[in-house]
Amino acid sequence: MRENRLKTLWQSGGAAINGWLAIPNGFAAETMAQQGWDALTIDMQHGVVDYQAAVSMMTAISTTPTVPVVRVPWLEPGVLMKVLDAGAYGVICPMVNTREDAERLVAWTTYAPRGKRSFGPVRALLYGGADYPQHANDTIVRFAMIETREALENLDEIMSVEGLDAVYIGPSDLSLSLGCRPVFDDVDPPVADAIERILASAHKHGKVAGIHNGTPEAALARIAKGFQFVTVSSDARLMAAGSQQILGQMRR
Repeated sequence: MRENRLKTLWQSGGAAINGWLAIPNGFAAETMAQQGWDALTIDMQHGVVDYQAAVSMMTAISTTPTVPVVRVPWLEPGVLMKVLDAGAYGVICPMVNTREDAERLVAWTTYAPRGKRSFGPVRALLYGGADYPQHANDTIVRFAMIETREALENLDEIMSVEGLDAVYIGPSDLSLSLGCRPVFDDVDPPVADAIERILASAHKHGKVAGIHNGTPEAALARIAKGFQFVTVSSDARLMAAGSQQILGQMRR
């Protein structure tokens, strides 16, 4: 089976640089993948990407070594199983608030007898290889998003779930949940403290910690603290920023 380069990178102590895909287009995804990101996450929770677009985007990413990850819309078995069947090597699930939520995430992304994932890896066989069914349980990466006050209250219980590989911090939702400004990098003190707690708990339980960032500087600082999966910007933001830079020079 094709290796999951995220797991290989983490086992060596490295950190993965993740890009974010909001444009529902295979060519846009292929262009991003060709730039050398360690992973690219297709965002099906927010924005305009539907399942059919996500499949074409994963097909485009597979022309490169970049690892295809999908943030699903919600903790729901049907969509989790379908994105894995389409070849996602990682899933990021939003709003995991309790141990039971984390257990469901693991069960629905794991084949029996260890889990409850239904069998039908139609495109995953093409991407992962003919032995995908034998190795998928141990190859797929499962991220639980920690982004609410309730999740913070249940942090150690969530982290202790066997089969959960990683947690992913959404700073904006976490900030809102704590009554603070919804920002990525320059978070308010209560959010900064919460992020430190999440990171420490992840390390305690042997989980990888990931986080969304607005700038490379913030991402590098968080890698230095021990985060091993950092998202920096998105295809849409990069396109807008590049256009603004050119137009700013031209208008002057």
